[in-house]
Amino acid sequence: MSLTRRYSRVLRELDTPLLVIILFLLGMGLMLAFAASPAVSSVDDPFFYLRRQVMFMAAGVVILMVTAAFSLTGVRRMSGLALVGSLILLVVVLAVGQSINGSTRWLHLPGFSVQPSEIFKPAFIVITAWLFSEEDRGAPAPGRILALAIYALAALLLTQQPDIGQTALITFIFAGMLWISGLSWRWTFGLGAGIAAGAAAAFHFVPYIRTRVAEFLSGGGGARNQTDIALDAIGSGGLWGVGPGEGRIKHVLPEAHNDYIFAVAGEEFGTFAMLLIIALYALLFLRAWTLAMGLNDPFARLATAGLALLFALQALVNIAVNLDLAPSTGMTLPFLSYGGSSMLALAFSAGLMLALTRHRPGAYQPVRQRLAGAAA
Repeated sequence: MSLTRRYSRVLRELDTPLLVIILFLLGMGLMLAFAASPAVSSVDDPFFYLRRQVMFMAAGVVILMVTAAFSLTGVRRMSGLALVGSLILLVVVLAVGQSINGSTRWLHLPGFSVQPSEIFKPAFIVITAWLFSEEDRGAPAPGRILALAIYALAALLLTQQPDIGQTALITFIFAGMLWISGLSWRWTFGLGAGIAAGAAAAFHFVPYIRTRVAEFLSGGGGARNQTDIALDAIGSGGLWGVGPGEGRIKHVLPEAHNDYIFAVAGEEFGTFAMLLIIALYALLFLRAWTLAMGLNDPFARLATAGLALLFALQALVNIAVNLDLAPSTGMTLPFLSYGGSSMLALAFSAGLMLALTRHRPGAYQPVRQRLAGAAA
């Protein structure tokens, strides 16, 4: 079969609603990059960040479509390589990474910065799903123990940066995948207690966390001031916004193009735009979750569910910070926030999800069988 015919078959197998939602989010990201770029760029080049984001998005679309063509075996192999590479980079970043705002999370290359934790997340989800499914099939290797060891290593490296937001994110995703894979209620409550104990320990022994939480609760200083400005921007937008390019508060909002892009959407396009963004993430999660529950292959089912959780939880955390419902974490809004490594890693994640959910012959349970299983 020629390459053209093979890829034409791949395109026909892609889940159209899921692809459309992803592309719609990318389009909104481009529109918001146009709105936020002048606020954070120099006067001489007001669209510096817009041009860079267009470049990142173009590369991201290529990565997404190439990854979507992977077979299930290809998904596992590429994720395994990404997992090993990202763990190595997480070690390297502690040694030679540049510290920004008290955290060492980035490797700076000529013209580009890499955040290894962004690459680690989708790779970890896919490999965890594979390890779980292999153990359930009767493989001699203890899949859950191996996945737990990978999680513990990554959590240790992330807390050294420190990046508690990403640590919490992979913790909740890992817990969710354990629960989906059939974790008993006894272990579920035990894991919940462990997470609560870890959060308490982080608060008491990590000054960075204690400071962020104190600022959030007290309403003053540091990242809290950014959230106050973000709330002012959202409030000034009202229902329909002040209009494209007419926002003023965005010019004094730190990270307007990144962590607080949701607030820029609120100021310029209003509450309607914010609700639309939330609805798109909800649709992305629901569509991916529905597809996951219909897949026959246990690995594909669990990996898709884990990737759906990644997009949903990351969006939820970012939006909660913008609305003053959670302390600042530095977590991006998927496909909307500016950032090279974030955009490329999220495109890779979306490509994996599209590859896992392709409508291959025999990939899905018949609807009648699915409904019978749900009723049982």
